[in-house]
Amino acid sequence: MSINVVHLVGRVGTDPDMKYFESGTVKCRLTLAVNRRRKDSEADWFNLELWGKTAEIANSYVRKGKQIAVRGSLKLDTWNDRSTGVPRSTPVILVDDLQLLGSRRDTETDMMNNSPEHF
Repeated sequence: MSINVVHLVGRVGTDPDMKYFESGTVKCRLTLAVNRRRKDSEADWFNLELWGKTAEIANSYVRKGKQIAVRGSLKLDTWNDRSTGVPRSTPVILVDDLQLLGSRRDTETDMMNNSPEHF
């Protein structure tokens, strides 16, 4: 048995970077800063990847500085460095579930007309 589940709560570090494919599929990339429990430590940064309807919702309602919660799985993006040919990799959180957090007023403004906060 193997389990690959990641839960993170943090603040978005970049506005959504959207990519639209000819097939009609859409992908969104974001960064997320997550504070550690110790107040004097720096935040950890994560790369997030969202697809389909979740990506579209992120594009509509998520902006830099917004607090969100995500659930997903860890994957490694791998490639060969163009200049050296050396294999490289970076961890990415493939998001399955997105929740908009923050004050109710912020959420209502972002969501317009009290739409659900859980996608």
